[in-house]
Amino acid sequence: MAHGLLLINLGTPDAPTPSAVRRYLREFLGDPRVLDMNAVGRFLLLNLIILPTRPKKSAHAYQAIWDAQRGSPLLYHGQDLAAAVATRLGDGWRVELGMRYGNPSIGSALDKLTAAGVDRVVALPLFPHTASSSSGSALAELYRIAGARTTVPRLAAVPAFHDDDGFLAAEAAVAAPILAAHAPDHVLFSFHGLPERHVRAADPVGDRCLATTSCCDRLDAGNRDCYRAQCFATARALTARLGLDPAATSTGFQSRLGKVPWIRPYTDDLLVELAGKGVKRLAVMCPAFVADCLETVEEIGLRAAATWKELGGEELVLVPSLNATPAWADAVAAMARAV
Repeated sequence: MAHGLLLINLGTPDAPTPSAVRRYLREFLGDPRVLDMNAVGRFLLLNLIILPTRPKKSAHAYQAIWDAQRGSPLLYHGQDLAAAVATRLGDGWRVELGMRYGNPSIGSALDKLTAAGVDRVVALPLFPHTASSSSGSALAELYRIAGARTTVPRLAAVPAFHDDDGFLAAEAAVAAPILAAHAPDHVLFSFHGLPERHVRAADPVGDRCLATTSCCDRLDAGNRDCYRAQCFATARALTARLGLDPAATSTGFQSRLGKVPWIRPYTDDLLVELAGKGVKRLAVMCPAFVADCLETVEEIGLRAAATWKELGGEELVLVPSLNATPAWADAVAAMARAV
């Protein structure tokens, strides 16, 4: 039996130009799981406010991280990971990368797996934490595409892996030597943010998520599918694995869009707070992103680092994402085999 592994990530523009970014944002922000509002409101927000202005600004940011030979970091790190995992899985497997938005698409990746004669496809959304707008959307799109085919392929999906031992070990393996070399005063875990309404919508009872300041202090049956609680659990696990003093760590959320409330604390607010407390040497880990991308290299590595200097900090070092490191490729292969 031939197995297929479909690695799914969010996506990237085809080029760091306003026109390419506009195409990408139209598809990304046109997803009702991302902008979860009525269709008319989403159309007006996207076409009258976001698309007339944001593509030029975002294109400038992409230009700062674009590789002249290989293009988008999110894409080439994903390609490298697929190749590394394929080597580990061996001849009985075929591995493809598909993006929820942009290219290579989920559909084109599924076509390649089908053409290769795979009998069963294991989907692994490359999002450690559960969210309707990321892993939920990726799997919904895969099921839509697969379900429309005359012969529906056999599918299995790897669940959120925020607490997977291989994932945590790979994160620690990347971070440990950098933390040892830079000796930061403080480590900030920065995760991608979500609107508060997304978190509340995932609350099965309706009275747990964001109801108290301590709602994410532990992960249990009542909040096991809560994105924010899973992020805090990852931060606690990495703090323990890296032997960090919990008092010298913080957890925040970045990349918010619009004026509605997003889950707190905000990463940019924490920078101000930490600088005010006298922290000088700061390390930032971004465990929600398994591949370096705009949100890590540009938002944290460039913009946040510049802000940190303006606040009086001496150094902000960005711990790289997992990318295609050996321990991460091992972990992905193990998760694929286990499903």
